[in-house]
This record gives sequence, structure tokens and C-alpha cells, in this order.
Amino acid sequence: MAIVLGGAADGNMGQVIARVFAQQGATVVVGGRNIDRFKGFADEIGGVAFECDITSKEQVEGIADFTIEKFGKVDIGVNATGWGLLRPFLDNSEDDLDKITAIQFKGPFFFFQSLVRAMKNGGSIIQISSATATIMLDHHAAYMGTKAGIDHVLRTVANEFGKQGIRANSISPGVTATPMAGDSLMHGPVLEAFLKEYPLGRIGTADDIANAAVWLASDECFMTGQNLQVNGGLTLRRNPSESELFAVMPPEAIAHLTA
Repeated sequence: MAIVLGGAADGNMGQVIARVFAQQGATVVVGGRNIDRFKGFADEIGGVAFECDITSKEQVEGIADFTIEKFGKVDIGVNATGWGLLRPFLDNSEDDLDKITAIQFKGPFFFFQSLVRAMKNGGSIIQISSATATIMLDHHAAYMGTKAGIDHVLRTVANEFGKQGIRANSISPGVTATPMAGDSLMHGPVLEAFLKEYPLGRIGTADDIANAAVWLASDECFMTGQNLQVNGGLTLRRNPSESELFAVMPPEAIAHLTA
């Protein structure tokens, strides 16, 4: 029995994870802000949709309570939500920080609390993080800081609740071929700017991340409190610099590079 948050856009990472879990035999409750977008997808994978805004403590607690009431247990919880804020450090406003903290720190914190309470017989908690929680990307301080912060919170969950059989891990993609990346990233000089930093010679896919999540959720996974760098070796190198990106793409397109 799995809960997956984040999957409103067709083919995005949350949807692919939920679909792969369903293919592996899990019943999946998919949650997000726009319930109408989720109902059709949930029906398609044999799951259930539940309205759940990651910034609402009441709703992230509600999705765990709903799952327990309907299915009797929660085995897996995945947070695949995020906001790819790209803004120069000095231009980040208080509103920016309040919003990204709610989406990428407070909301996941409350979600993890609700999962721990629901996982009476153990389980797997998975956070979709980012390679940029480890390596640099220009103009990404608020995003990077909140991703790195919640990763560390997850380590405390792993440490404190391992005795209950709960494993807690995160996955760090690099640039990933999803609808949010946009067509401009998939071809030409922009793609080349990233490709040269990937030792395995390609950017990632949502399937790469979903397959890692399946392993983390499996009984065969003897790992907790860790961050999996599922990004083709990107963290051995670096992301392109601001000047390198601006040389090959308009600034407004850069906002589509992360999720």
C-alpha cells in the first residue's frame, strides 16, 4: 500500500513512480492539490485519488488517515512534490522563502510525521531530492537549501524510527526528461551543455527514478538514512554555469530545468 504525492502533470516523476509501483502490484493513493487531475490517473492505475496540498498540515495528515481507514495500512510513502525556484540570491523575497519552505520543508516534515504514525509495522519513506542539494546550480539557493534540509530531517527519521522497521531514504535526480523540463532542454546546445557533465552520457528519465524508488520500497533494501544519487554520475562533475546556460538559452527557459 503506497502513497505518492505529486503527479498532476502527465508523465511527470510522481505519475511515473505511482504507475511503476502499481505495475509491481501495489495499490497506490495519489495525492495533490487538484483532485480532478488525479482522478483519471488514479483510475488508470487502479488506485485512488486524494486531495492533498503539501503545504497543508491537515491534508498531509488526512491522506495517511484516509489510507489507513480504507486499506488498513501504509507500507510506502513517497514525496515527489517540489518547486523549481531559480532566482538570484539577493532577489529572493520573504514571500519566495515562505512559499518554498512550505512546499519543500514544512510540508514534507509534516508528511513524514504522518507516515511514521501510520507505519505501525514498518515501511519505507522516500523523498525525491535533487543533485543540487549536493552540487551547485547558479541562482538556486532557496531550492537547494530546502531540499538539503529536508534530506537531513529524513536522516533523523531513519535514526529514530529504525527500531519500528521504518526505512527513510532520498533520491537525487539531476536534470530529468519530464514534461516540466520542456522541449528546449531535449535538443541542441542546451542538452549538450548538460550532457558533457554526465559520465554515463545521458540525462536521467523518470523511469530511472521510479526504478530506484521501487528498490528502496522493497523488502530487499537494507538501507536507511541515505541519499541515492541517481543522476548518471553528475555529482562527480558539475552543472553548467550561469554563463554557459545563458549562452545557449533564454533566461526565462531556465526555470523549466528543475522540478
